[in-house]
Amino acid sequence: MIAAPWNIVLTLLFVATAAICLGDLVARRRRVSDGTGLTDADLIDLNHGVMSIAMIVMVWWSVWDAVTWAQVAIFAILALALIPSYRGAKAAKAVDLTGHIALDAAMIWMLAAMPLLMAGMDMAEGDGGAHAGHQGGGGMMLDATPAWADVTNVVFLGICAVAAVWWILRLFTARHHRIHTLCHVAMAAGMGWMLVLMNL
Repeated sequence: MIAAPWNIVLTLLFVATAAICLGDLVARRRRVSDGTGLTDADLIDLNHGVMSIAMIVMVWWSVWDAVTWAQVAIFAILALALIPSYRGAKAAKAVDLTGHIALDAAMIWMLAAMPLLMAGMDMAEGDGGAHAGHQGGGGMMLDATPAWADVTNVVFLGICAVAAVWWILRLFTARHHRIHTLCHVAMAAGMGWMLVLMNL
């Protein structure tokens, strides 16, 4: 779906973010022996791990209809699951949480608006099955992306950019979890660039 060389670059990036987040989640859960529920860190790692996998799928294939809306529901649930973490959170953590929830919102937008963002794109240049899948979704491909969708996409691109800048600043101020912070920078930057590539 995304043309070379960006399909390879983004795949490698999201494989790395998935490995870091899911690997840390598994390691942390193995240390828990009392059946304690998911912590804030667990939820964030799960969030970014699932998001990374979804992004890899979007790089290579176009998925429509029920699968798309199932993913929208998953990311909405993951975003809502983070809201209780605001209780008692210090300022920096609250901004972090806002960044994670903002990326969930950007992911939901990307999934829901994919047919609009890629309107008029020659799907035959990518995966031939993606073209067939799109036509099978019951909707006719538009000739051009509506102006309101372009504007909304720019807003979400800006949100991803702000989140990336925030976590870059955190790299220079935080003494711990720098690998995770770098992972979040990569996630936000990768998502933002995907929004650009899908809307060209």
